[in-house]
Amino acid sequence: MNESKIDLTAAPNASFQIQNEAQTLQDAYQEKPYLRPENIGETLLERLPAPTGWRILILPYRGVGKTSGGIALPKESVEQQHVSTQVGYVLKVGDLAYKDPEKFPAGPWCQEKDWVMFARYAGSRFQIDGGEVRILNDDEILARISDPEDVKHY
Repeated sequence: MNESKIDLTAAPNASFQIQNEAQTLQDAYQEKPYLRPENIGETLLERLPAPTGWRILILPYRGVGKTSGGIALPKESVEQQHVSTQVGYVLKVGDLAYKDPEKFPAGPWCQEKDWVMFARYAGSRFQIDGGEVRILNDDEILARISDPEDVKHY
């Protein structure tokens, strides 16, 4: 048997480059539809709407699309989880969010890059390139969480 080998010595000088940052919101998902927040680069973040006043821009969690045993869930089931999600990733915080010392004596309830919980029908939903985002008021955040998979999505 004749084994062929590939010469990779020229690879570092190749004319292509791999880009890690997503160009669209849809690209920020690793295994569609599993969100990888670290894939949201500065240029994409700049293109997203800037929340005004006391509002917060949230990217709802979509789930992993698989069971713990590795079975892929039907598209309808994943979509239902997405619509009814109560967990999201904080993308941007408005200038006046959590600035009222009477309302928030202990300080901000969340900040950018936090995973948070909110009421099922909270905020305004709207579509952008690659998915849905929500704008919530600062007092609509219910809790901070460390991992969105810790919350059951039905």
